[in-house]
Parts: sequence; structure tokens; C-alpha cells
Amino acid sequence: MNLNSTQNTKTKRLALGATALAIAAAGTFGAVSASAAGPAAQSTSSVGSHDLTTSTHLTVAAATKAAQAALDAAGKENQKVSVAVVDRNGNTLVTLRGDGAGPQSPESAERKAYTAVSWNAPTSELAKRLAQTPNLKDIPGTLFLAGGAPVQAKGAPVAGVGVAGAPSGDLDEKFARAGVAVLDK
Repeated sequence: MNLNSTQNTKTKRLALGATALAIAAAGTFGAVSASAAGPAAQSTSSVGSHDLTTSTHLTVAAATKAAQAALDAAGKENQKVSVAVVDRNGNTLVTLRGDGAGPQSPESAERKAYTAVSWNAPTSELAKRLAQTPNLKDIPGTLFLAGGAPVQAKGAPVAGVGVAGAPSGDLDEKFARAGVAVLDK
């Protein structure tokens, strides 16, 4: 047997082995796919109602209404701000960057809204807590500056409105509260 025929035999064995492996993998994938789509996957297990929770979430339309009301309140006082509304889980629903608002303001507004909904309190009150617990500021995504207000339904937080860009946190929070107030009507 010469060297070329030995290499050809090894190459053929390698090719056959790779082909067999590919066929086996495809067969396994097909079996898994078939079983996932089969009747067993369609059967459902029942979960008792005591194992479930329900939550209330603000609609995008309501979030947009709140954000626009906050932006309008700022506009009446010639303030250039950004407004963000987040849902109960801290996910951003709406962000509006007002004309002339600073480049940092959209992110700051989101973080204030997130902070307000996370603690179900205005961020001006939360900022005061930093004196006793300074490591609160280290929690990712939060911003302990005035300008965030929670939105509540039956006393529970369902969203947060954050405003950033006015010359003071008090003004930011005033505008955030205007956004919350429009939802009470």
C-alpha cells in the first residue's frame, strides 16, 4: 500500500465519519423538534390561582399623556427638559426630549423615574435618605436627585415619571408631578 492510498482511505473514513455524525445530529434534532411540537408539548399543566399574581401596568397611551403633560408644564415655565415614564418593572415606556434639553437629560429622566417607581416615593424624599444610607446611590440604574415621582394605583406603584434638565430638582419634580396629576383625571 502506498502513502497516497493510505491518505485517501483516511480521508474517506473521516468524510464518512463526519457524514454519519451530521446524520445522527440531524436525526436527534429532528426527534427533539418533533417531540417539542408533538402532543406532549400541547398538554398543559394547571397552576392554581394561589400560585399566580396579577399586576397593573400603565398603558403606553397613558404614559405618553403623562410625559406630554410634564413636558407642557415645563414649557409653560420656559424650561428645556426631558421626560421619561417607566413601567412597574422599570422598563421605559416613553421618553420625550424637549427642544433644547441637554444631552444628559433623557438618561437622567429615565433613572429618576426608575428610582421613583422602585421605592414608590418621590426622588426628593429618597435623596434625603442618602445621609443615613449613602450606599443607596450604588444601586444600578438609580439616581437620587429630585425630579422623579411614582404613579400609583390603589397605593401600589405602577409607573414612575422622571424629569431632568431644569435648573433645580425641585422644578424637575414639579413637572414630574404634573405628569402624574394628569393621570388622576
